[in-house]
Amino acid sequence: QVQLVESGGGLVQAGGSLRLSCAASGRTFSNYAMGWFRQAPGKEREFVAAISWRGCSTRYADSVKGRFTISRDNAKNTVYLQMNSLKPEDTAVYYCAASNAYSTGTYVGEYDYWGQGTQVTVSS
Repeated sequence: QVQLVESGGGLVQAGGSLRLSCAASGRTFSNYAMGWFRQAPGKEREFVAAISWRGCSTRYADSVKGRFTISRDNAKNTVYLQMNSLKPEDTAVYYCAASNAYSTGTYVGEYDYWGQGTQVTVSS
């Protein structure tokens, strides 16, 4: 069992930056691939970014590529999402997730554990 807690969300103007953090506890954190997803009201939860358990591989949704960066610090049991050049369309609840796999999956069903989410709001 893994527990995940997100933090760092808030309200920013378009063009601004935020860094989200996800602290993990429970099973050995370094053995899990990690991902970030987001969900706006009335929409499906969508993939944002993922990182392999050793941090060697990353992948991003086309909508955030070049603006967002995912990273992890296994010594601190924490995964991060640095978000730059934010746009109003980035407004959503952001969730971190853990997968019992090496691969950096892009589908909700590939992840086994989820955090409670943190709200990100980008104003025009």
